[in-house]
Amino acid sequence: MAPIPPGVRFLFSFNKDQWYRAFTFILTFLLYTSFHLSRKPISIVKSELHKNCSMASELATASGGGASQLPALISLHTDMDCSWKPFDKNNYKQLLGAMDYSFLFAYAIGMYLSGIIGERLPIRLYLTVGMLCSGLFTCLFGLGYIYNIHSLAFYVSVQVANGLVQTTGWPSVVTCISNWFGKGRRGLVMGVWNSHTSVGNILGSLIAGSYVSSNWGMSFIVPGIIIAAMGVVCFFFLIEHPNDLKTMHAQSSSPVGRQTACTGWSGVNGHKDMYLQFTQGSTKGGDEEPLLGRETAASGRVPLQQVVVVKSESEPSAISFMGALRIPGVIEFSLSLLFAKLVSYTFLFWLPLYITKAAHLDAKKAGDLSTLFDVGGIVGGILAGVISDKLGKRATTCAVMLLLAAPTLYGFSMISQFGLGPTVAMLLVCGGLVNGPYALITTAVSADLGTHKSLKGNARALSTVTAIIDGTGSVGAAVGPLLAGVLSAGGWDQVFYMLMTADFLALLFLLRLVKKELTSSKSRPISTVELKEH
Repeated sequence: MAPIPPGVRFLFSFNKDQWYRAFTFILTFLLYTSFHLSRKPISIVKSELHKNCSMASELATASGGGASQLPALISLHTDMDCSWKPFDKNNYKQLLGAMDYSFLFAYAIGMYLSGIIGERLPIRLYLTVGMLCSGLFTCLFGLGYIYNIHSLAFYVSVQVANGLVQTTGWPSVVTCISNWFGKGRRGLVMGVWNSHTSVGNILGSLIAGSYVSSNWGMSFIVPGIIIAAMGVVCFFFLIEHPNDLKTMHAQSSSPVGRQTACTGWSGVNGHKDMYLQFTQGSTKGGDEEPLLGRETAASGRVPLQQVVVVKSESEPSAISFMGALRIPGVIEFSLSLLFAKLVSYTFLFWLPLYITKAAHLDAKKAGDLSTLFDVGGIVGGILAGVISDKLGKRATTCAVMLLLAAPTLYGFSMISQFGLGPTVAMLLVCGGLVNGPYALITTAVSADLGTHKSLKGNARALSTVTAIIDGTGSVGAAVGPLLAGVLSAGGWDQVFYMLMTADFLALLFLLRLVKKELTSSKSRPISTVELKEH
């Protein structure tokens, strides 16, 4: 008999619990990747909405002048002005900044409500509806090109609507991934998982960049179709909580009459959970008990009186907004994220245009180069998670990275004018230091606070806490691009001074927590703390 290949042996070394965790990790990763993929096109298309018209005129002259010689896909429009109205005026930076602001301001306001709503509805359905609507509005923006729409009100309205529906994403996926992964190595797991932000930005840049010069409408339509398709995948495959699997398996494999359905009470996130306890032998806790019983998996049946369905006598209610604010650390991390996300989103929306102006590259090349910032962000997010796990000091890890980020931003503003090589290196470093704290606060820190010991085991606070932290951060994300649009009119140096100031303010709000971490005699690595998953 031939030996079993090592790859197959490796696959079979994982139990069903681990496979379901891996599946949920990958699925939620892809779901939120599509969210960021659909947000990125606007930053790529900006340089096409307002071109350097003198350069475009020279290119047209060099091509021979005959309209019949121009490729059919270069443009569907024959306007004398090479820019897209109403972005053809001298105030185009303010108008582009207003479009960013309309999306991000709606996102920030909607986020506070989204967490509260999401805590009371099934995550799978809530997320599916949000993704389908987001796909619709993203496509609508691109149809403005196809149908030759030049109304600023149209584009702003679409951005506002898209900002509101996109708030369904973050609280939902963070709650779901936190349901499946405990606190043991949460920084590492969520540091890797949070790279979906950068992966989505990279894919969005590449997809939008491939269409931007010929038909910028497709730069929005293709990502819109992708996020809508992922919404359908979410509906059919997302498993919100490990208890859902226990319920499904107990219902499908237990003999009739040997289990009693639990009715008349509300479960977490709007669905009814049935908690299984083993009554023969030793009783196992929630962390140790497999998602699917070993005997059941092997034989396809449940022995007599092996499974008992237990009703929760005091199912906790979802936490209120003010109750979430009273959790220690929520306010400090929220205010810090406000300024950290201001810096990150200013780069997200304005970096391609800055590269176009500073390095004199076309829209596609600038978009491709800007993805290096997100590559650095992937590494920075993972490093922040690993370091904070080892030290058990989330706030201190964020503070050190913020302290290093400010002078690095100044260095980038100077070095980016000296050629492509130094620009590439500084983009990677800036991406890591800027996105590292942002990633850590929005994932591991939010999950830690949403399961804080002051909640006494109430698992129905995670979505609300996540929404408060990210919603506050989104206020900064709305203000940053708007300020960048105003300040850039007086020179890009002013934009970088604003970003450095924001980094120092983000650091300032963490100082009390940093002092507490450094002076605490009980501080120890989080990986050694035994906490039950919820």
